[in-house]
Amino acid sequence: MKCSTIIEELEKIAPSYLAEKWDNVGLLAGHKEKEIKKILLALDPSKEVVEEAISQKADMLITHHPLIFSGIKTVTREHFIGRRLYDLIQNDICYYAMHTNFDVMGMADAVADQLELEKCKVLDITYQDEISEEGIGRVGELSRTMSLEEFAHLLKEKCKITGMRIFGDPQKLVDVVALVPGSGKDYISSAMKHGADVFITGDLGHHHGLDAMEQELALIDAGHYGLEKIFSSYMTEALQRKFPEITVKKATEKSPFWVI
Repeated sequence: MKCSTIIEELEKIAPSYLAEKWDNVGLLAGHKEKEIKKILLALDPSKEVVEEAISQKADMLITHHPLIFSGIKTVTREHFIGRRLYDLIQNDICYYAMHTNFDVMGMADAVADQLELEKCKVLDITYQDEISEEGIGRVGELSRTMSLEEFAHLLKEKCKITGMRIFGDPQKLVDVVALVPGSGKDYISSAMKHGADVFITGDLGHHHGLDAMEQELALIDAGHYGLEKIFSSYMTEALQRKFPEITVKKATEKSPFWVI
């Protein structure tokens, strides 16, 4: 199976034109004519993930977060980004990133499905045509009203999150849930406009929590990794289903930080 064929399927799942203008998605290293027999999937193109792709003799690495974000003028082993690119190219591994285009088309829906949210709609519309409205985040309703504390435990269990920070009264009643996997502090006002009782995202600061609580919105910081780790499982299942003749594996990953 050629890399170009894999890319055609990836474009169906999350078209690159849906990515934010500042983003960098698509085939970032390698060539489209390469034969692909083994794919490795990961959230981040870390040093460990690149090493695993090499050791597993993968032909293609697909990640959510792009290895190349801002401009890069040289690709040498002396630079921490260049070193990983150099190793991927030297080992003839095609490298593809699906970032904000997947945020729009897959990530938030997958988390909403895990939480069994009902009547889901887009939180912040970034693309619209005659057929559909697409965008960042989702907002939906729980099947029953529950306390913020009960919902937090449900979220922890359903999304397999090791730890969260919660801003809000534990006994606050929750019906409407908004979410943006990853870093979503810029969407707090959108959650309020949609009448959310609680907003789930990552990378929240002290003042985000205080300001939201003053406006009767509870916040749950599930971590950037906490919700977005679903990318690897989602894409593994999708590619295995479409290309059963190709070996598709998830990389070994864990949260990049630990807490004491």
